[in-house]
Amino acid sequence: MGRPSLNELSKMGKGIEIRDAHFPGRAPIDAYGNGGFRFADMSHRGSILCLPSGIYGWNVASPEDLKLSAFDALIAEADSIEVLLLGTGMDLVPIASELRAAFKDKLIQADSMGTGAAVRTFNILLAENRAVAAGLLAV
Repeated sequence: MGRPSLNELSKMGKGIEIRDAHFPGRAPIDAYGNGGFRFADMSHRGSILCLPSGIYGWNVASPEDLKLSAFDALIAEADSIEVLLLGTGMDLVPIASELRAAFKDKLIQADSMGTGAAVRTFNILLAENRAVAAGLLAV
């Protein structure tokens, strides 16, 4: 009798639990680059969304992916956010008018900048205990 396969374990309720990447708290970003970020003694490959409820893996790879639906989690926490920093990769990409209007409707001031500048600004505002969120595209 061999070890059960992942499929068999899954059927028995003992399989590997796949969850969305999430750090349940606020933390400064220690480093960025090589396609990811370091924070809270951990690393994450890919883009991240930093919200008052935590830091989440974000399924956004390029500025073209910045659609309103990518910000559902942010909109859900809008009452706790005053400023959104949008790190758009290596280059500055302006925030689309549809997004800017949606953020303004929720009383969120949104600014776009390169990811490096967004990380530095996020860390400063976080240290000042400001109501800041950040959407950071990996570089």
